[in-house]
Amino acid sequence: MQDWVIRLIDWGGYAGVFLLSLVETIILPLPSELILPIAGMRAANGPLDLGGVIFASTAGSMTGNMIWYLAARSIGLARLRRFVDLYGRWLAIDWRDIERVGQLFHRFGPAIVFSGRLVPGVRTFVSIPAGLVRMKWLAFAFWSTIGTFLFAAALAGAGYFAGSRLSWVEALAGPVSSAVVGGIVFLYVWRQLTWGRRRAEVSAPAELR
Repeated sequence: MQDWVIRLIDWGGYAGVFLLSLVETIILPLPSELILPIAGMRAANGPLDLGGVIFASTAGSMTGNMIWYLAARSIGLARLRRFVDLYGRWLAIDWRDIERVGQLFHRFGPAIVFSGRLVPGVRTFVSIPAGLVRMKWLAFAFWSTIGTFLFAAALAGAGYFAGSRLSWVEALAGPVSSAVVGGIVFLYVWRQLTWGRRRAEVSAPAELR
């Protein structure tokens, strides 16, 4: 995977970094843990500038974040409830999950958005509950941008200071990419295997829980 990431960054420059970050935010699996260190390394050894890489990555990710936020906001909780009732199992979510997340966002929305942008895997999806609970647009954009910028700066900076050690970056990026994908697959399989038990808990009378 890292070979074509390198080629796209070398060919597209900042536009390539923007596009990769946008795609990574909208479509998994294409982890930033792979993209940003390579982009930072290219900034240390080529025509790219570290600040430009961080800005391009932040802009690409925030474009994807806003797409998810606006899409979730337009769907709303009522239509989502019908969709989850029909297809929730195959998405590995049930309505209890949605309610819990909604309660947390109503209480700690800005903190969740900011911290969520710093956590691999979570950072891609945190826009969806923010849109569903109709978190204020300015607050969402502000805290998302700060968290996204810090995440990009940390990973691109690591690649930048790695310098020309491409083999070191590739050796690190490969296992990280595999770990992220493996974690997502494991969580999905586990949710499927425990689906029946969790549904039984939801439908059981309160005195039996």
